[in-house]
Amino acid sequence: MRRYIGFPRVEGTASRQAHADLPPGTFEREISKEGFFGPAAHLYHRHPPTGWVSFEGPLRPHAFDLTKIAAPVASPWDARQILGNAAVKIRWWNTAGAMPALARNADGDELLFVHRGRAALFCDYGHLDIEAGDYVLLPRGTLWRLACDEPVAALLIEATNGSYTLPDRGLLGPHALFDPAILDVPRIDAAFTAQQSDDTPWRVEVKRRGALSVIGFPFNPLDAVGWHGDLAPVRLNVRDIRPLLSHRYHLPPSAHSTFLGDRFVVCTFVPRPFETDPGAIKVPFFHNNDDYDEVIFYHAGQFFSRDNIHPGMVTLHPGGFTHGPHPKALRNMTEQSKPGTDEVAVMIDTRDPLDIAPVASDVEWAGYVDSWKSP
Repeated sequence: MRRYIGFPRVEGTASRQAHADLPPGTFEREISKEGFFGPAAHLYHRHPPTGWVSFEGPLRPHAFDLTKIAAPVASPWDARQILGNAAVKIRWWNTAGAMPALARNADGDELLFVHRGRAALFCDYGHLDIEAGDYVLLPRGTLWRLACDEPVAALLIEATNGSYTLPDRGLLGPHALFDPAILDVPRIDAAFTAQQSDDTPWRVEVKRRGALSVIGFPFNPLDAVGWHGDLAPVRLNVRDIRPLLSHRYHLPPSAHSTFLGDRFVVCTFVPRPFETDPGAIKVPFFHNNDDYDEVIFYHAGQFFSRDNIHPGMVTLHPGGFTHGPHPKALRNMTEQSKPGTDEVAVMIDTRDPLDIAPVASDVEWAGYVDSWKSP
């Protein structure tokens, strides 16, 4: 269906370009549909839209410190669920050494984001070394295990009863953000062949509908000698993501989409230069993302729009919660003291509300909502 040129209405004192040339003394807030993809309006306020002095009720934002969940567990099925709904499960996994059993997820594709550590991944398709900053996408049904060279901390993002795809890059072409040729796949190499010599009995733990079945084998099931096809695990490191840049306009988070689930999207924020146009805002704009819950996992660097957030923390902004930069970041709305950002973070926007698991509540920073208050 064609999209003909439209002419949005303008009322009162307003900018003619979103996220730039704000009327003096105003703060912009975006109200949009479909997570920045649908129709939107931009309002210009005399005060920051997050300038509250009190906040009560279930719309309160949350921040969780996952570094306080430190106990290692051998199996990914023992990883603690943090957040979830019918379409996505988000778990936190600390592990070390070698997994004593093989894992297979029959509930959906599994996306691992390695926050810390190094390991060898062995799976149906071969061997792949993984390290901090890696995404590892395991298609549903893949048999796998890790042998850690260093203790691993990882965020596990399950596309429950669904699959991951790559976003449509539209006019940018298929090679923007990252060329699919950069995706690494497991190899049938010497390390994979060597592990096949382990002919001791192996257990396979299969998760289906949240319950485990355990299957015993008198041999190592990772005994493939080859494969072909266009379905396999893939690895993508954050250093290989080349972010979209606009020196005159602050791009919305959706411009940084990395993987798509059926009812959620995974985006990656990586270091980039700040906008250089004098009138362009240089911090995330205030917005009501009413159709999505927003989760951000902070991996590395300095998070320029947030106070008191360190690597290993997760924030949850429920749909309908107006949010944007904290007061200290707001002072640098149109002028930054350094040339660019150095943060690396994973954002998960979910179309359906997320439930908070008890273990997340145990490591919550209750004062997060107050961090928007002016000092």
